[in-house]
Amino acid sequence: MPFIKNCRFFGRVAAFAVVTLCYWISFEVEAFVRRKSPRIDVINKWVPRWARINLWLFGIQVEARGAHVGQGDLYPGGTNNVGRIFVANHCSGMDIPILLATAEAHVISRHDLATWPLIGRSARRVGTLFVDRASRRSGASVLKEVDSALQRGEGVAMFPEGTAYVGDQVHKFRPGAFNAAKRAGAEVVPIGLAYGSDDAYYNVESFMSHIRRIASLPRLQVAIEVGQPLSSAQYAGVEMKDVAQAQVQQLVEQARLRLNGSESSFPPTAATDGGLSTH
Repeated sequence: MPFIKNCRFFGRVAAFAVVTLCYWISFEVEAFVRRKSPRIDVINKWVPRWARINLWLFGIQVEARGAHVGQGDLYPGGTNNVGRIFVANHCSGMDIPILLATAEAHVISRHDLATWPLIGRSARRVGTLFVDRASRRSGASVLKEVDSALQRGEGVAMFPEGTAYVGDQVHKFRPGAFNAAKRAGAEVVPIGLAYGSDDAYYNVESFMSHIRRIASLPRLQVAIEVGQPLSSAQYAGVEMKDVAQAQVQQLVEQARLRLNGSESSFPPTAATDGGLSTH
């Protein structure tokens, strides 16, 4: 078994590197050819493709339910020329590619990823925002970038818990995402994620140990619930924060019910399945 897990891990990591390089080149070529067109259009074409093919490579089968995603579409990043903020619970290193496969949105990632070979530079090129959660200056800087993205009509995905937690409990939300929504007049879209294996959760460990454990799994089922958008005009910042947290918690619980079989549309056997399915 350790030999099979090691083969699975190294094979998937190698495939990830090749796919990332190929998609990055394709993105840069199209961005150059369409340089007079909005860059975000190219980003919203290639980033979800990159996310979905890598979810498939890692044996991750995502079942999404809610507006747009239930029909297999990306959730639009903005409305009325204002970007949307997508808020979700944070529990795994797979949260980011799953959200990128679900919504037209820039993501906020850990600051050290920006220095990683290949993935760091390509992530910057497609608009990933990097934050050092231990630095107030870094946090303030990334919120300015969020403001700019929303003003351009581009979506941003955020994890208001501030860090990853094990399990389905949604912890207290921080106010940054909701203050940004109020400043821009942006909608906030709540999203709940639940994983079908405890091995998917980020525990007290290095990031690479976490990814190695996930990449060694033969398959991983994930359920997503996308809720109704919250209008920033209808709530005070603090009130919207609390409402969003409660809604994300409810969505996580609904996603867990589907994983446990109460409402699941996952196939009985999916050992070789991956990617994004709908319900």
